Amino acid sequence: MSDDVLQVGESSLYPALQRLLLKGWVTAEWGASENNRRARFYTLTPAGRKQLSVERKDFDRLVVAIHKVLNAV
Repeated sequence: MSDDVLQVGESSLYPALQRLLLKGWVTAEWGASENNRRARFYTLTPAGRKQLSVERKDFDRLVVAIHKVLNAV
């Protein structure tokens, strides 16, 4: 999705998913992947969607602030 600009390793991804599970922002269930291997699938909960909205607003404010600083130089 990011054209390989953003890369997240397993050592970061799975602890982050575990934290999201503990906070109730995602649910997880086991199923079969496309190549028929056992895989865990994660889904945002309503609380997770609400938190995502909050995080996106905060991130958007940060991006605007960074642009203002860079354009002032």
